[in-house]
Amino acid sequence: MIDAIIIFAFILAGAGTGFHGIDFLPTEAIAHVNVQNFRWITLGIGAFVGLIAGLIGQNTYRRIESNIRELPLETILGRAVGLVFGLLVANLMLAPLFLIPIPEDFAFIKPLMAILVSIIFAYSGMTLSDTHGRALLRLINPNNVESSLIADGTLRTVTAKVLDTSTVIDGRIQTLMETGFLEGQLLIPHFVIQELQTIADSSNDQKRVRGRRGLDILNNMRDQFGDRITIHPADYDDIQTVDAKLVRLAQELSCTLITNDYNLNKVANLQQVEVLNINDLAQALRPTYLPGDSLELKVLKEGKEASQGIGYLEDGTMVVIEEGREYVGKQVIVIVTSALQTSAGRMIFARHEAIATV
Repeated sequence: MIDAIIIFAFILAGAGTGFHGIDFLPTEAIAHVNVQNFRWITLGIGAFVGLIAGLIGQNTYRRIESNIRELPLETILGRAVGLVFGLLVANLMLAPLFLIPIPEDFAFIKPLMAILVSIIFAYSGMTLSDTHGRALLRLINPNNVESSLIADGTLRTVTAKVLDTSTVIDGRIQTLMETGFLEGQLLIPHFVIQELQTIADSSNDQKRVRGRRGLDILNNMRDQFGDRITIHPADYDDIQTVDAKLVRLAQELSCTLITNDYNLNKVANLQQVEVLNINDLAQALRPTYLPGDSLELKVLKEGKEASQGIGYLEDGTMVVIEEGREYVGKQVIVIVTSALQTSAGRMIFARHEAIATV
C-alpha cells in the first residue's frame, strides 16, 4: 500500500508541475502555441517523469526500511536521541544569529546558515550516538534501556536456579557463587530442606554427616548471599519423589535446575527443563594434557603390571607411570605419553623424566 502511495504522490506532483509550469514560461515563448493543449502535453510529460521518480523513490524507501529493520533497537533509539540533541544544540547556537541585523541583499544567509548548521549538528549527534548511545539513553531514562532491550530480545534476563539435595550436600555450589560465575536467584524448595533434615536425622552415621553438612552449607550461603537465596514454599502432595517435584517446580517457574544427579539430569532433559550439572562443569574445566607435557606428582602405590607406579592429579585423575614402581612414595616429574578416556574417567600414561629423555 505504501509503495502505491509513494508512486501516486510523485505522479501527482509531476503532473501538477507540468500542468501549472507553463504559467512561469515567458509570454513570448508560448505566444504562438495553443496553451490549453500544451498544458495537457506537459501534464503527460510531468506525470511520466513523476512515475520514474516515484519508482526510484519507492526503491530507495524499501532499501532504507530494510537497513533500519536490520539495526538493533539500541542503535535506533541512540541515533534518534543523538538527532534530537544535535538539532537542539543547533537551534541554541542559531538563536543569536537571527538577532544580528543583516542587509536585505544578504538576507538569504540566515536560512542558509540555519539549514547547514542543523544538518551538521544533526549528523554529528547521530554519529556520536553510535559510540555513546547507551550513555545518552541512560541520561534520559536510566531504567528504560535494559527493559527495552529485553523486550526486543537483544538482552535476556537471568533465570533463577533451583538447587537439588545432591548439589547442596556437594558444597561446590557455594564456591561457584563466591567466584561470581553463577548469576541469578537461587531457589531452595522447602521439600529439599525437609529431605536434608531427614538425612541429618538418619541413624546411619554417613548419611547423618552428609545431611548436617548440607544444612551447614545452606546456612553459610544464607549468611553470605542472603539477598540471592530464597526458600521456596512450593510443595506437591500429588507427587511422591523429590526429583519429580524438582522437575515440576522448574517447569512451572521456567527455572534452571542445578544437580549432580545423573538420572535426574536425564529425566529433566527429557521434559525439556534446562539443567546445569556441576560434575559436567568440573569435567569440562579439567586441564588437557598432551603427549610431551610434564607433570609433578607423588607415586602412591604399585600398578597392576610389573614395574608400574600409580599417582593421582589434584582432580583425581589417575596417572600410570611406566617403570615407576621404584619411585613409590617419592615426588617425581613425569612426561605424558598418552591419555585414555574411559567410562570411569580419564587415565593418563606417563614415563619418568629421566627415562623419557633417553
